[in-house]
Amino acid sequence: MAITHQVVLEQWDQPSLWQRLTLWDILWGLLVLVGSGYAYTLYQPYMDRYEIAIPLGATIALIAWGLYWKPARLFTLIVTVLAVMALWRYGTHFELRKSDFLLKYFLESQAAFMWMSSLYVLATFTYFVALFGRSAFIGKTATALTWSATGIGLTGLLVRWRESYLLGADIGHIPVSNLYEVFILFALITALLYLFYEDRYRTRAMGGFVLLVISGAVAFLLWYTFDRQAHHIQPLIPALQSYWMKIHVPANFIGYGAFALAAMLGVAFLLRSGAEAHRPDGLMAQVLPPLELLDDVMYKAIALGFAAFTIATILGALWAAEAWGGYWSWDPKETWALIVWLNYAAWLHLRLTKGWRGAPMAWWAIIGLFVTLFAFLGVNMFLSGLHSYGTL
Repeated sequence: MAITHQVVLEQWDQPSLWQRLTLWDILWGLLVLVGSGYAYTLYQPYMDRYEIAIPLGATIALIAWGLYWKPARLFTLIVTVLAVMALWRYGTHFELRKSDFLLKYFLESQAAFMWMSSLYVLATFTYFVALFGRSAFIGKTATALTWSATGIGLTGLLVRWRESYLLGADIGHIPVSNLYEVFILFALITALLYLFYEDRYRTRAMGGFVLLVISGAVAFLLWYTFDRQAHHIQPLIPALQSYWMKIHVPANFIGYGAFALAAMLGVAFLLRSGAEAHRPDGLMAQVLPPLELLDDVMYKAIALGFAAFTIATILGALWAAEAWGGYWSWDPKETWALIVWLNYAAWLHLRLTKGWRGAPMAWWAIIGLFVTLFAFLGVNMFLSGLHSYGTL
């Protein structure tokens, strides 16, 4: 009883959120509010009452993100400066991307995505060199490359948003409308999730594995760009001309990114487990992340992804009700979304209630990624339905 009473007193003695705020925290919040307010004054005439709620929610989320994870502040500021610089260079002339040096080679969306792709692939190799070479300096270089790739990639996505409007008011849209754009979004979200866990767990040993799946997305993007010319901005099809797309798709891809991260950590878990079983004193057993760490991050990633995917599914149902008159129609895309949801719900249920851990859960996370991949790509490629507008 005395111990319980002491714990309660210690909890009451913890400073409140307001007491923990520093001057930098307050300045961060004010800066975001001022920037969001300025953007609102510029674009409010073009938004309906539903679309006004989206930047309001984004403002609150951005402030909370910066308070919860301090590195997000500098990252956000750098991306904002780069994006504003690109918009300033463009002015109202889309064709300047061919002649302006800064746009042509760095800040035009396609140039930014090429830089992003190169840096992610380079970061992947660098993480593995740091892992097996046990070099802290090379590890820091890999982290810097990943931050740089993510920053220039997000800048490119924001610039592409403006470029679509420079092509015409009827063409302009948020760049999450086709496979090309959402694969970029997937790479950025997965990288940010990884960088968060790298910072919180103070280890770079997971980096190479997570960056492998990002490099896979980059390989698809490069093929999609050069073979299918998919990088050209196209008008939205009628089915996607809705404010729901602006919140449904990003929520979905937080889920996809978290599930992909968990699957790659599952691969690392199996490699470390196998190495410990066969050669406990070998290099693989020494340099790969500890099993407890991999298991913990895998669980937290799936929990986060499941929450985001649940929200995205609810938003999708609301969008379907508005567009097609019903919340659920057992369309193939909806059916496979339910399969993905049930898969990870079962994973979390067995983890939390039965205490399942270890190799079976790692295998399950890996297989879950293939289930998710089919729900995302396979349905569009092999099945037909209301959602059949994202083909290769």
